[in-house]
Amino acid sequence: MEVKARGLTFDVVAGGPQDGAPVLLLHGFPQDHREFDLILPRLHAAGLRTYAMDQRGYSPGARPAPVADYRLAEAEADAVAVLDALGVDRAHVVGHDWGAQVAWLLAARHPDRVRTLTAISVPHPRALAVALNNQPTQKLRFAYMGIFRAPFAERLLLARDGAVLRQMMRAIGPRAALYARAMAEPGRLTGALNWYRALSRGQLADVGKITVPTTYVWSDGDPVVGKPAALATESWIAADYRLVTLRGIGHWVPEEAPQALADVTLARIGV
Repeated sequence: MEVKARGLTFDVVAGGPQDGAPVLLLHGFPQDHREFDLILPRLHAAGLRTYAMDQRGYSPGARPAPVADYRLAEAEADAVAVLDALGVDRAHVVGHDWGAQVAWLLAARHPDRVRTLTAISVPHPRALAVALNNQPTQKLRFAYMGIFRAPFAERLLLARDGAVLRQMMRAIGPRAALYARAMAEPGRLTGALNWYRALSRGQLADVGKITVPTTYVWSDGDPVVGKPAALATESWIAADYRLVTLRGIGHWVPEEAPQALADVTLARIGV
């Protein structure tokens, strides 16, 4: 379905019983709503109503040109506006990668709209900031972001039918090609990369403690986030909290370990 919010049009895939408790799913880079396809059957079988949205830059009707329009506060406001348009007062929120960052902001700044939070891969923004300031290895893990912010990033990532993207996501097998092909759509990759180009630490400096029941899912094979940042997240939660560590799994948790993630998500939601 198309959902109009904030003067933009977002593609949202709804599923599950119409009277089920609502779940908002927020994807990361370079994926889209399809990264949750493998966990949705379990959520629907549990009676949940799911809304997986393609965020700004990914939805064709939500690709503003200015880089500044891709600040996290804009994506946060998008999520709230989409919930409003759907008539959802409060939702269970599940986010991966950039979607996790948006989910953390929703839980911190709009706790009245979030029933529970399941954040995947990316830790609380303040925990990540501490690790970036104090852990040289975490800085090295984020070195790729400089490439994604560069003006040549589109050429690099789209070359040879998206070979770099496909290699980056090789752990998810043929599904990687789905996202590489999608990024060839005019304007889509630039919109997605603008999330990186618009990012600054100051945007997240005021993110406070989380007061809704929260599960953070970290995988020990993730090249992006190290253990110190994962462990530091607990100090930013003032509610029921669980850290789940997936052994031998990389960054693409929803597609590398869908059954484990479905178990964790359902346990947090409480169904």
